[in-house]
Amino acid sequence: MARNKNLIAASKAKEDEFYTRMADITDELFYYRKFFEGKVIFCNCDDPYESNFFKFFALKFNAWRLKKLICTCYDGSSIAGNELPFDELKEPNHRKAYKYELTEVSDLNGDGATDLLDVRLFLEKHPPELLKGNGSFDSEECVALLDEADIVVTNPPFSRFRDYINLLVEHKKQFLIIGNQNNITYKDVFPLIKGNKVWLGYNAGRMKFVIPRIYDSTKKNIKIMPDGTIISSMGNTCWFTNIPHNRRKEDIDLYRKYDPILYPKFDNYDAIFVKSCGDIPMDYDGCMAVPPDFILHYNPEQFEILGITDRDNNSGQKTKVYTKSDAPNYSDLNRRGVLKVGSSYKLCWPTIIIRKKK
Repeated sequence: MARNKNLIAASKAKEDEFYTRMADITDELFYYRKFFEGKVIFCNCDDPYESNFFKFFALKFNAWRLKKLICTCYDGSSIAGNELPFDELKEPNHRKAYKYELTEVSDLNGDGATDLLDVRLFLEKHPPELLKGNGSFDSEECVALLDEADIVVTNPPFSRFRDYINLLVEHKKQFLIIGNQNNITYKDVFPLIKGNKVWLGYNAGRMKFVIPRIYDSTKKNIKIMPDGTIISSMGNTCWFTNIPHNRRKEDIDLYRKYDPILYPKFDNYDAIFVKSCGDIPMDYDGCMAVPPDFILHYNPEQFEILGITDRDNNSGQKTKVYTKSDAPNYSDLNRRGVLKVGSSYKLCWPTIIIRKKK
């Protein structure tokens, strides 16, 4: 039984391999350049050189005045060593976990510039160091490297996002990481957002990732490029960070006027229901329940986050708990905000309860 569980876990891990394109990395990290000078950067879910995160920081190493770049690769990665085939990393049908530390990028080929060719030459002369463990971000070796780092930048396994971000917060690290927007509402992520310990980056929406193989041939979001590269397009993807940026200081423009008919009040929360961020009324000072994508536009100087409509009363605004006498699906009703339409109850999607500050 234990062996079967391990096989299932390994299969899920492989289906977590989504490799970020250089264009998406560049578009986001451009806004944070000043924070990287003199810092140790850790990409702890990345194979050196094959990873575009490694390539990005290697290219920017001198211009951004980085102190050190550390990358680690987990045991069993399907791409580890593909571009630079180090024999010591290979076993039959297996890849070993290893790390690479870059402390300088010099003009090794003498062409007057420092670029990825120089990095490649350096890697060929200085093979990466094998790790004793499996290279997982929460392994003893990788946590020790995490403690050495200043900023973590990567695309962690989507299935372990909650474990990953909580490890970074626990170790008090600055970070820029990619995740699904659904993580906003998770019980161990939302408190970080509410407490202004984590927020979203500049870019969000549909992103394209390179995948090593097609996991599900029935999905329509897969495209095979002429060179054989497999691209998977994923919506609701965003950057999570705790590094300051100017977009957080931008107010949401409010121009709607409150109307009790257009903004019905929840039956079980002391809050009105607002369908979208663009519909937030400018003249209502009470509690409002907005969709989770509000976090994309959230300015903590403009609004206060009180909580989320969930089973517990984390916002302090819950006014009613349903019983079997109210409705057969009373348990479901207690999970979310509810609108009463006549004698019927309408269950709404998870909403974030906010209140204006100014």
